[in-house]
Amino acid sequence: MFWRGPLSKSSELGEQREVRLPSGVIRYRERGSGEPIVFVHGLLVNGDLWRKVVPLLAGEFRCITPDWPLGSHEIPLDEGVKLTTRRAAGLIRRFLEALDLKDVTLVGNDTGGGLCQIVVAERPERVGRLVLTSCDAFENFPPKALYPLIAAARVPGLPWLMLNSMRLAPLRRLPISFGWLTKRAIPDDIVMDSYLRPSLENPRVRQDAVNLIKDISPRHTKSAAEKLPQFAKPVLIAWAKDDRIFPVADAYRLSETFPNALLALIEDSYTFVSEDQPERLASLISAFVRENTGVEVVAG
Repeated sequence: MFWRGPLSKSSELGEQREVRLPSGVIRYRERGSGEPIVFVHGLLVNGDLWRKVVPLLAGEFRCITPDWPLGSHEIPLDEGVKLTTRRAAGLIRRFLEALDLKDVTLVGNDTGGGLCQIVVAERPERVGRLVLTSCDAFENFPPKALYPLIAAARVPGLPWLMLNSMRLAPLRRLPISFGWLTKRAIPDDIVMDSYLRPSLENPRVRQDAVNLIKDISPRHTKSAAEKLPQFAKPVLIAWAKDDRIFPVADAYRLSETFPNALLALIEDSYTFVSEDQPERLASLISAFVRENTGVEVVAG
């Protein structure tokens, strides 16, 4: 697969906007109105991860979907800014502040779920509810399946070679790439284009991801886990029952760690539940937010 023309991005997420933060510009898309929901994806994907879920929620809620600087973003962080785990979590907090969002439902997946845990452990003021889908937690940051990626990030030139190899569709279904993230192949026309092209074509975008990968360590999630019992606001753990990367045992541990948590296991899905089971995930999020905000749905 060789790309030509402008980067393909899903139009399902709404109007594209930008906000300037101290470390750089964050591009995001927004759709709908009502209680705010902010989505946080993981490494080497972007807001398109939520393209099937947002349309199902935008009739009730204000859905805000940033492209976080985790390797599939189009605008690199400012020159001289080195992305670390804590800085990535800080970007989420500063984003909420910049948009003056309050009582937010924060939805995290994969690496993004680990970052969300750090946010609510350290600066939870603007977060009203937390939704964690299959994600890093406790000692699994990174999960064992990503150890080769972590090792590759330390070898100059190797991250580009690994990403470039994923131009070939069969290699994208390997466990080390996207094969264990979804049960169903991710379409090429929009999503794989938007996930892979930024890091392949812009070395500064690729370096943002490499910097974060080098800093990933269980010390961050274990430290956050010690403070999670202090987050008494509502939490939904919506985990893929068949997940092959993030153990279901962590879903149970998280549900026991938070004092006000609901656990839901999602059938027939791997890590990217928004890809494999968008209707189920959207239904869970919608019911969870309505139940914990007093939002009433008006028929019509």
